[in-house]
Amino acid sequence: MEVIWDINPEKHDGMRIQSENAAALIIDIQERLFPHIHEHDTIAANTEVLIRGLQVLGIPVNVTQQYSKGLGRTITVIEGLFESFKHIEKTAFSCCDEPEMIKALEADQRQFIIIAGIESHVCVLQTVIDLIEKGFMPVVIEDCVSSRKPQDKITAMKRIRDEGAIVSTCESVLFELCRFSGTEEFKAISKLVK
Repeated sequence: MEVIWDINPEKHDGMRIQSENAAALIIDIQERLFPHIHEHDTIAANTEVLIRGLQVLGIPVNVTQQYSKGLGRTITVIEGLFESFKHIEKTAFSCCDEPEMIKALEADQRQFIIIAGIESHVCVLQTVIDLIEKGFMPVVIEDCVSSRKPQDKITAMKRIRDEGAIVSTCESVLFELCRFSGTEEFKAISKLVK
């Protein structure tokens, strides 16, 4: 097992997710598959809020696309959130099997990887397992991940918890990252989650 990052107790409050030690990974929210995803409108809206909040906090956001030739581009609402959109192309289910993705995560040097995307039981699950093996702590945002079939998501979320990942929600993780009320970041995030 290759550990590329050890939790430094001086940089952490236990398992508290801190903005300076977090990066995000948006997995395969692509135009040809996304309309078939359970509750896709809700997932799109929540993921938009998540990304906007992460941007307010200055947290790096990486985006993957699975076999773009077949599944199309990232959906417009997500792609449009980035000043200059770029994605990491992949054909493997796990993002960790894509060297460019691992290179990006290692360059960020952040322990907590906040995850949104599809499908919960395939690419999200396999990425979570591999991130843990590589020494990262995945934070799966339950209201920003889904699958075509609800039961697949339910089963995947159970395994994700069993594997040791943190499970949170969009609003919860944004306020945990924000940490204090009364700041400009808090005000901006409060508007987003209303």
